[in-house]
Amino acid sequence: MSAAIELDKVLIKLLISVTVSVGIFICITVFQLNKRNKGHTDSLKEQDITTENASMSQTNKKTMLQQSKHQDAQTLGVGKAIAVLTSGGDAQGMNAAVRAVVRVGIYTGAKVYFVHEGYQGLVDGGDNIREATWESVSMMLQLGGTVIGSARCQDFRNREGRLKAACNLVKRGITNLCVIGGDGSLTGADTFRSEWSGLLAELVKAGKISSAESSNSSFLNIVGLVGSIDNDFCGTDMTIGTDSALHRIMEIVDAITTTAQSHQRTFVLEVMGRHCGYLALVTALACGADWVFIPESPPEENWEEHLCRRLSETRGRGSRLNIIIVAEGAIDHNGKPITSEDIKNLVVKRLGYDTRVTVLGHVQRGGTPSAFDRILGSRMGVEAVMALLEGTPDTPACVVSLSGNQAIRLPLMECVQVTKDVTQAMNEKRFQDAVKLRGRSFENNWNVYRTLAHIRPPSIKSGYNLAVLNVGAPAAGMNAAVRSTVRIGIIQGHRMFAVHDGFEGLAKGQIEEIGWGGVGGWTGQGGSRLGTKRVLPKKYFEEISANISNFNIHGLIVIGGFEAFTGSLELMEGRAKFEELCIPIVVIPATVSNNVPGSDFSIGADTALNTITTTCDRIKQSAAGTKRRVFIIETMGGYCGYLATMAGFAAGADAAYIYEEPFSIHDLQINVDHLTEKMKTTVKRGLILRNEKCSENYSTDFIFNLYSEEGKGIFDCRKNVLGHMQQGGTPTPFDRNFGTKMGAKAVLWITTKIKECSRHGRIFANTADSACLLGMRKRSLVFQPLVDLKKETDFDHRLPIQQWWLKLRPILKILAKYNINLDTSETAHLEHITRKKSVESNI
Repeated sequence: MSAAIELDKVLIKLLISVTVSVGIFICITVFQLNKRNKGHTDSLKEQDITTENASMSQTNKKTMLQQSKHQDAQTLGVGKAIAVLTSGGDAQGMNAAVRAVVRVGIYTGAKVYFVHEGYQGLVDGGDNIREATWESVSMMLQLGGTVIGSARCQDFRNREGRLKAACNLVKRGITNLCVIGGDGSLTGADTFRSEWSGLLAELVKAGKISSAESSNSSFLNIVGLVGSIDNDFCGTDMTIGTDSALHRIMEIVDAITTTAQSHQRTFVLEVMGRHCGYLALVTALACGADWVFIPESPPEENWEEHLCRRLSETRGRGSRLNIIIVAEGAIDHNGKPITSEDIKNLVVKRLGYDTRVTVLGHVQRGGTPSAFDRILGSRMGVEAVMALLEGTPDTPACVVSLSGNQAIRLPLMECVQVTKDVTQAMNEKRFQDAVKLRGRSFENNWNVYRTLAHIRPPSIKSGYNLAVLNVGAPAAGMNAAVRSTVRIGIIQGHRMFAVHDGFEGLAKGQIEEIGWGGVGGWTGQGGSRLGTKRVLPKKYFEEISANISNFNIHGLIVIGGFEAFTGSLELMEGRAKFEELCIPIVVIPATVSNNVPGSDFSIGADTALNTITTTCDRIKQSAAGTKRRVFIIETMGGYCGYLATMAGFAAGADAAYIYEEPFSIHDLQINVDHLTEKMKTTVKRGLILRNEKCSENYSTDFIFNLYSEEGKGIFDCRKNVLGHMQQGGTPTPFDRNFGTKMGAKAVLWITTKIKECSRHGRIFANTADSACLLGMRKRSLVFQPLVDLKKETDFDHRLPIQQWWLKLRPILKILAKYNINLDTSETAHLEHITRKKSVESNI
């Protein structure tokens, strides 16, 4: 037994010895291999570094420049202080601007102060001037009015009041002032700035401030943001609050229309606009009003007879209602006011129509700001901070304005002077000059309205036939574009044909002539009354050619999304085989996705954006009530992230995932960590937007599951897929107005093109510029040949290669408190209003 045990011990020792020997051998071998590989790797690395240095030198320089800009942006405000105030009448969207000024100011390292109660708070000082924090502007975006208050201030009109205001600013080290208000408020700010050095000297002399305090506050920077629902400030296409006021007005007009039709009534609606008729004019365009009265262009002599004849003709064509829009400052050629009661009495006396008056009043100032105003206020607030912190003693006080889709800076007093010139022109009865001074946008609105409402179709016909069709998915505003197209075409003397169900309907002969009354009341209706399909025309060339010949169609107006663009390109390709396709074609972009190349905006996108924003507001409210909850919302848009990004702006989202900006699991983890930190603050809610095709693998369910798992014990999650509700609903004022003007412009272009292509009574159009897309590019509406847009298009993903709104995404992240780059190399530069007028938008 003992011998067996000894044998086992010997075997175990032998096994251990062998194992150790093998282990040592393996270690030595591995070490040698590693050493050999390391030498080889080192040589490879040297080669790689050499190659990389050669190939990446330009990229590194660009990256270093961007990092430098980023560092500059985050330290631009260090040691500086900014005060923000709202003055004069309140306007929806002011809170979005205040929020952006506060958060971007803090991002740059500056101290930011609220001035409560406008200039009165600046004069009174004390608790009216308080330092703002990141969290103090939370949940402001969706609130109407102004959270920090506004007041009419008589004290600031006097030097004594301005002296007190200067003392209050100097004591807090504030030398940058952002004023959100109308022309009176901004003029007061400029006066304050011009007197600044004198006010400081007076304060030093009186012993209220020290010489050191005066030296540290030697100059005052002023930047203005125009907040006014009247859109009465020259130099900007839109002022903060105007779009929201139009929303309130159109809601009421749509409601009144139903009751007016029920009883065959005439309604006279009075809207705000004591000195500016913008609200009345755009409302008239957006609802197809029978008449509009604005102060800039009084009606001609004997307007009473013309008005009554117009109303009678409308009723004679089968309409059951009449709508008349009156600006509160409407006047006749002699300067005598035209009141809503005067108009009512005229209609009742001469026509005997059942007539009602509705004065909208301050309801126009109230309610939730529209998505447009939230984005406008946010963009202007960001630009205002940059303008303030880049300002020097030689920089004139400026106002941040909107031109097309661009934020620009204009000298404040130049804009104020042109605004005053409008009033002077009206006082001197130079009404044509007054309309022109309002700007190209106002003038074009007026011309389109006059054409649609006051010009009768000619008795002599042009002999041309135009067809209009909708292609792709339905989009709110399509019907407004069709209505405008049909009526402007009839005014041009053309026969107009409506094609049902897109290119498929064109192939199947679903074509009918449509008259003036056939499109009555279409502006306020969502969807597509003509019917729309995604079918492309290539397989139907023979049938389409036959129907173009049978109906003798001389031009096509295609209103739709990406399929409208690609389908029209196919028609161009078919011209080589089918002569009937050699007719002028114009595409009007209309899609909620806003993914058509050649246009910064598409009809329908604004309505979808407002639908998403309203839903997000309600969801955030729910989250605010339950606390510690994160919502993940999926939006439409295909591969285009426009809706997710801009809704993120308007709703104050924490993140917006899109295809154009690839993201990884690392990015998702950063977002989760961000929300975890956020839950430690007083803001215990989160909102994440996801574009439907942003990633093949990171689906809405995946992101929801990830957030739910990582947020256990910290926050819980909910998800919501908005779906086709984004394509429905009543079109917004923007989409109605945009569609109306696009339709009118398209018909005028195609009329000219048909005449150019006419030879011996036949139309033959086969040049590249005979098939165009009408799109908004920065500041103007332009016609671009479809073939030229091919090189700007990613056909696989149905996207334009370049998209302007992608430059706004860093701001979205900064406003959500992410520490990311803000490239300030493309911030706006100071322009002059006289120079701007020469390149103004043609809309």
